Amino acid sequence: MNHSNFKDLTNILFPTCFNLSNKNMGTSALLSPAVLMTFLAAVVCLVAYPEVVTAKEAGITRHYKFNIKLKNITRLCRTKSIVTVNGEFPGPRVIAREGDRLVIKVVNHVSNNISIHWHGIRQLRSGWADGPSYITQCPIQTGQSYVYNFTITGQRGTLFWHAHISWLRATLYGPLIILPKSNESYPFVKPYKEVPILFGNVMQITKIFSIMQILMFFDTDFACQTTGEWFNADPEAVINQSLQTGGGPNVSDAYTLNGLPGPLYNCSAKDTYKLKVKPGKTYLLRLINAALNDELFFSIANHTFTVVEADAAYVKPFVTNILVIAPGQTTNVLLKTKSQAPNATFFMLARPYFTGMGTFDNTTVAGILEYQTPSNSSPSTSLKNRPLLKPGLPAINATNFVANFSSKLRSLATAKFPANVPQKVDKKFFFTIGLGSNPCPKNQTCQGPNGTKFAASMNNFSFALPRTALLQSYFFSQSSGVYTADFPAFPLHPFNYTGTPPNNTRVSNGTKVVVIPFNTSVEVVLQDTSILGAESHPLHLHGYNFYVVGQGFGNFDPNNDPSKFNLVDPVERNTVGVPSGGWVAIRFQADNPGVWLMHCHFDIHLSWGLRMAWIVLDGKLPNQKLPPPPSDLPQC
Repeated sequence: MNHSNFKDLTNILFPTCFNLSNKNMGTSALLSPAVLMTFLAAVVCLVAYPEVVTAKEAGITRHYKFNIKLKNITRLCRTKSIVTVNGEFPGPRVIAREGDRLVIKVVNHVSNNISIHWHGIRQLRSGWADGPSYITQCPIQTGQSYVYNFTITGQRGTLFWHAHISWLRATLYGPLIILPKSNESYPFVKPYKEVPILFGNVMQITKIFSIMQILMFFDTDFACQTTGEWFNADPEAVINQSLQTGGGPNVSDAYTLNGLPGPLYNCSAKDTYKLKVKPGKTYLLRLINAALNDELFFSIANHTFTVVEADAAYVKPFVTNILVIAPGQTTNVLLKTKSQAPNATFFMLARPYFTGMGTFDNTTVAGILEYQTPSNSSPSTSLKNRPLLKPGLPAINATNFVANFSSKLRSLATAKFPANVPQKVDKKFFFTIGLGSNPCPKNQTCQGPNGTKFAASMNNFSFALPRTALLQSYFFSQSSGVYTADFPAFPLHPFNYTGTPPNNTRVSNGTKVVVIPFNTSVEVVLQDTSILGAESHPLHLHGYNFYVVGQGFGNFDPNNDPSKFNLVDPVERNTVGVPSGGWVAIRFQADNPGVWLMHCHFDIHLSWGLRMAWIVLDGKLPNQKLPPPPSDLPQC
């Protein structure tokens, strides 16, 4: 192997090691045969004795590089140019351990402005790396770059990363897998393999790993499962047209399972995700809903799941044959395969849960679970001759099923993984959420309700994005003309929220935030409204996990409902589905200074303004203050 080829190989497989070696001893030393043999011997030793490199509890630094560029992708017999990370659709997986530091350089080679959000990461005192455009940063402009630098503290499980500007997350997303510390194990049976599944768009394995990431694969085989949506049109054109006309957007043309639509769509039989399993094994499925606008049911024919985690927080295990996952949510489940390979293959199906009034993509994405055929099997028992079984799924609007599923989620609440639910509340908030309208501009015809434009709001305020980042404005005390700190803690005009809707559907518009002191214990009741139709809303809070202490249908009763709150083992999440025609109550401790967005994870509702922001002030101690921004923070 010549020096050039070896340099290419080390750049692909061991970028961190290669770069550090260059700095410490020069390229020629690294590429010498003696060093090569020593390095390979060390790798063999580390594979045989991984505790050599994992003995330290302190995390390591993992470097990734995201090149944002265009790539031609074909689905449903349509080829189009899409925005990708490193030419992958969806993008590369990011793998780390609890306690590790991630340094991810994002370089923008496309004409779109870009920002990346690390969905579910607490970002403790690293709010500059959170990613939502015009909230914690200005977007990365064409030809510019930004380094996201943060440490994973007290978290382990499945999350994901995605673009956080306009509708670019339709193609810009990928898994973020956080393994336990090297000397710790899962609080459940060790799986034979781990399979991340992305609902949404295509997911491929990244070709760039650090030495530690490669060593992980000797214990565990990763392959993620994600669901998303495929648009034959450009998603940016879809949302731009919707915002211009004021009407609802055109819906997606297909859902995808790990980027593949599957055989139930025309011209898509070859684009089918297949999960091959062995009998009598336990698989950990890491499920991610990366779809833009749809909650999903998911099931595998003739198989059950044991739910063990939600939003990267362990839960008390429970068994189910159908999962519900909202956009922005992740769920880890154990799949125990049958003791003997059955003479059948099995559909894995996902289709929407929908309770709104508008149109939606009423299609079904299918993958196939198949048992590996023994090498000595006869042709008559081959896969082609096996029947393909199909699971049953709830009705599209099965709200009661969703509520029952949600009620089963409970925190593990053990000494090692406690449920630190705030028992006393310093500040209470009541936020109505739902749709509304804005007046149609003069000399324009609008396609929203009664000739208006669709809008969405919290406490009847539709959040307008500023022209500069809120966090920067706050940090440098330059809020004038950017935002006001008067977002209402309760609706200004109470009404029968889930009853007959009022005639006036107009919303107010502004950039309003809530300011709270450091370490405030917060309770928020999120109340769905029937204005323009009751609907389930997946609400996501940046910078925090919260505890879901209560939920119900109808209007929240402040006199009677709090006595029913679960303050012992409520589920801990970063995204919660507010029930259609109902409410949910959450609590969190505001121990992370900065500016934190809270919004609906339906991207159409986000685009219409269903969002607000919290400003959590610095505490008194040095480790309770937000550090200054990095030098490469993008400018507007």
